[in-house]
This record gives sequence, C-alpha cells and structure tokens, in this order.
Amino acid sequence: MPLTNRVDPFGELFSNPARGLFMGNRGGRLHGDDRTLGARRWVSRQWICCRLEFNNRHRKVWGDSYTELFFLDEVTALSAGHRPCFECRRQDAEAFAEHWRSAFDLRSRPRAAAMDERLHAERLDGRAKRRHRRLIGDLPDGALVALEQGAFAVRGGSLLRWTPAGYDTRKRRPNGIAVDVLTPPAILAVLAAGYRPQWHPSAEAA
Repeated sequence: MPLTNRVDPFGELFSNPARGLFMGNRGGRLHGDDRTLGARRWVSRQWICCRLEFNNRHRKVWGDSYTELFFLDEVTALSAGHRPCFECRRQDAEAFAEHWRSAFDLRSRPRAAAMDERLHAERLDGRAKRRHRRLIGDLPDGALVALEQGAFAVRGGSLLRWTPAGYDTRKRRPNGIAVDVLTPPAILAVLAAGYRPQWHPSAEAA
C-alpha cells in the first residue's frame, strides 16, 4: 500500500501509486515511526516544492527526517501553497521571488520567510484549505479552481480536470462567473506577473 504522501490541489494528503514530477515538505516530520501519518499537516510555514533528484542524494522516504510529499506537477504544488525550494531549485526560486517583487512593486526581492508568512495566511483557514472567490476570466494560467466535478487547472481558454495521474479532460473556460480558487492570491499574482510553472505532460494531451 503506497504511503499517504501525495498532495492534491486542495492541499490534502492521500495515497496513490501514480508518480508525480516533484516532491517537497512542510517544514518537518508529519509521520510516526510506523510510517503512518500523524495528526499534524504542517510543522512550519516553510512549505516548499523540490526536485525529485538533487546532487545524487538518497533518502529513505518517511524515515527519520522530514516527511517527503509528492505532487503531480508544480501547478498542483502551487495550488496547495508550496513555493519553489531555494536549495535544489535555485533558478526557479529566484524567478519566483523576482516575479513576486514585480507583482507587489517591491524595491527588492522578498526573502523566503516573508513569502512563507504571507502564503501561510492565504492557504489555511484554521486546519482547512482557504478558498478565494474570483472571476474565472481574471485568472492566470496555472491557477487551480474547485468546481462541482473536481479541481480544474486554467490553461489558456480551457479548464483541465486534475486527477492523481494527470489531466484527463479539457473543457472551455466560461466567462462572467465567480469560482472558488484554490491557488493562494499571492501565487496568482506571481503567475499573472509572468512566472511559468512546470506542467505535467498530460496537460498537452488533455
């Protein structure tokens, strides 16, 4: 049975054998010695999205250190409120911070801790996922929204239905309606400013 280490666009952890493109963590250990999930869903405000491989490091997943989490793609990780890691994804993290600076008209790039503090307030409502009501026509590519049929990613004039294994259907993005957005507002601003997240290959085929 796979570990409960996959993350969906709602930020929930679940078990699924499909392999994603990225891993990450939420600042520490969420699992017990028996490799089962505990009650906590985060340890610190530092929620990051990392490469699967870096400097030939080898780890035992859900071993003695932090709890490794896995994402279908970066679009999913951003929806859950994770930002690029400054260690293993330095170039992406610096681009993310630069687009954050541009989006909020800052004089210099924000530090990781400042971004984490804002994101933590935007991604959680108590223990639950915080949703943000927005007009669907105003959303940038890479935003994820919650509809009755599930989670859908915005890509051009289309909405792609998210599944653990990839995006499986495409439908036209409607106009003039408000939707529940899963991606935190600060990340929406970064996407609108030009940051380009990495999509799962299925987004091309859906």
